[in-house]
Amino acid sequence: MSAHDLILFDLDGTLSDPLVGIGRSINYALEYFGFAPLDLVRLAPYVGPPIDETFTVLTGASSDADIRALVAKFRERYSDVGYSENVLYPGVADAIAHLADADVPLGICTSKREDFADRILQMFGLRAHFRFVSGGDVGIAKWQQMEALVAAGRVGPATLMVGDRATDLIAAHRNALQSAGVLWGYGSEAELAQERPHYVFRTAVELKALAG
Repeated sequence: MSAHDLILFDLDGTLSDPLVGIGRSINYALEYFGFAPLDLVRLAPYVGPPIDETFTVLTGASSDADIRALVAKFRERYSDVGYSENVLYPGVADAIAHLADADVPLGICTSKREDFADRILQMFGLRAHFRFVSGGDVGIAKWQQMEALVAAGRVGPATLMVGDRATDLIAAHRNALQSAGVLWGYGSEAELAQERPHYVFRTAVELKALAG
């Protein structure tokens, strides 16, 4: 594979499976505001996109105040226990360590708030492998996060964005970055193929090839 100046990873659905923590925290917020809880399998499609977008879809709420209240209640539980209800995908830790040992620069770009992402990476013993963590917030799309990274000179045309959802690939292409899709997360092969990624990885062990 051609060399990249930095490999930029999504977190949820790419490095780790957060469905239990995210799903339970979504239901915690829904129930608090009088909405019926949903089975985790129904919440799986909402792993990855910004949480404010998820609550807009799930509740039909249209006011910023209502959405922010839902997000705040979600984060109440997520900050306490939800972030820890999270498991690494098989082979991810080994692949990340392999890339780091090969001196491949690594970064994180996640829709999750930065402090949560940091805690999760610390929990898995992976934080030291990444040069930076870019986290999202209410009202910020992933392409905007990436745009800020480009403006700051942290990423550029030789950077590869690796993610499991179309939103990751769209954000990369909108900012003239290269992209790779992974098939062990929450995006389907058809969803990723539609965005024409430069690479598609079926198992985490294949990520080691990015070391060149």
